[in-house]
Amino acid sequence: MTADTPPLSWRELETRVGLDALPAFHRSFLSWRGVEGAAEMPLRRVSQRVDAELNRLVQSGQAQKQEEDWLLEPGALDEFEAYQVLTQ
Repeated sequence: MTADTPPLSWRELETRVGLDALPAFHRSFLSWRGVEGAAEMPLRRVSQRVDAELNRLVQSGQAQKQEEDWLLEPGALDEFEAYQVLTQ
């Protein structure tokens, strides 16, 4: 990635995933982030935990919060397999 690569909008990424696949994508994201029990979590809890993990990315300097979206720095999801599948 170059310095000219724009940040990745989490909301745009969710749109690319599609509504039907979004719960599985979110659970995969949580598992990738090391959240235990993501596969068994109620959907509402999954959504809350995704927001929390995105806020942790903000705290670590890998993302910025912008209104109801998170702008992820280039490379922030490079090791996330479900993201890699979307970008191939």
